Amino acid sequence: MAVTIVVGAQWGDEAKGKMVDLLSSQARIVARYNGGDNAGHTVVNQYGTFKLRLTPNGFSSPQTACVIGPGVVLNLATLFDEIQMINKAGIDLAGRLWVSPRCHVVMPYHPQVEAAYEEAKGTLATGTTRRGMGPVYADKVSYNGIRLFDFADPETLKEKLAVQLRIKNQFLQSVGKPNLDLNFILNEKLAQYAQIKQFVRESFGLIQDALSSNTEILLEAAQGSLLDNDWGTYPFVTASTTISGGAAAGLGIAPRWVTRVIGVAKAYTTRVGAGPMPTELFDADGEALRKAGAEYGTVTGRPRRCGWFDAALVRFTAQLNGCTDLALTKLDVLDRLPVIRLCTGYRHSSTGEAMRQYWEGDAAWLDQISPVYIEMEGWQQPTTHVRRFSDLPAQAQAYVNKVADLTGVRVSFVSVGAERESIIRI
Repeated sequence: MAVTIVVGAQWGDEAKGKMVDLLSSQARIVARYNGGDNAGHTVVNQYGTFKLRLTPNGFSSPQTACVIGPGVVLNLATLFDEIQMINKAGIDLAGRLWVSPRCHVVMPYHPQVEAAYEEAKGTLATGTTRRGMGPVYADKVSYNGIRLFDFADPETLKEKLAVQLRIKNQFLQSVGKPNLDLNFILNEKLAQYAQIKQFVRESFGLIQDALSSNTEILLEAAQGSLLDNDWGTYPFVTASTTISGGAAAGLGIAPRWVTRVIGVAKAYTTRVGAGPMPTELFDADGEALRKAGAEYGTVTGRPRRCGWFDAALVRFTAQLNGCTDLALTKLDVLDRLPVIRLCTGYRHSSTGEAMRQYWEGDAAWLDQISPVYIEMEGWQQPTTHVRRFSDLPAQAQAYVNKVADLTGVRVSFVSVGAERESIIRI
């Protein structure tokens, strides 16, 4: 029996979805345990191309149950749209999709509250997706959340919604926004709930039975470790726990069951939104990475910030998550570069003094440092056709081995294209 967790080792967008899609063919359960529809992943397989935000990536494997755990917050409209898209591709989710009734629901006031905070911050804005993640998680921990459980009794739901609107409408009025109507929201959300009701059932028993019968379980983290609310570059982070340890609370799997943690990292670094990024490039190399990697957000369409691989940060996230393996993705994006750099540490931007490790500082500290690089020779030839590590150019092999050496984790997978089969197993 194995419980494998796939986590992002950078700031998200590492192609975790591709790795989960690849590994899901051996899993009987694929589960999400955190986040919401503020982060997306693209999966390319024999059924087509799928841009998803909530549905676990095991959807294309007919023997696989797909579980959305209580640590996930749900936008009901997004989930229904994804179910329809998957059904239109000829994939039946009936009996295979489990959505925990403990999931909190994103309500119409959550994005409005988040937008108001972002506007009030001005130049200090966090750079959120404005999909309401912060406010819905804030309501969750302040005992103001609305869960799928509440939808089973419309009268209870109406009472809880009325309380929240008394609070939220006062806030919205104070920032010049119109009141939200109770009956309109109630009817809209009940109609959306009816569309997904058949999938709402608690998965705890399913998962415990699988654990006791040595069934393969694959867990999928949303976003990247450096966006974790505790360990990321706060306040430029997300609202949920994005690291492997979040699976215990977000899904109900005790830590002792986890046997493998795969950290997914791009062969370079990207980030969306505000916040420090030591290796960010503002030159032709940065634009070349963005163009070759098609670096634009799945959810927002925003151009991603691009830079060299930061081994100091990935070494930290590997330790934080207990990574047993790394999956290095988008190696092919580096194919045309004559020289490639790797960040091995930091120096103070003004004094040149060698700096502490990331975990000793905060986002403000990270903004004061400059990366220390080593340079490696590029291979300047295509790699998208390669399926064996020994067939990669010698310089590409050296680059992968150097990443493993600097991060302290073996690289077990190398991705050289968007398709499922564009994977080299090492």
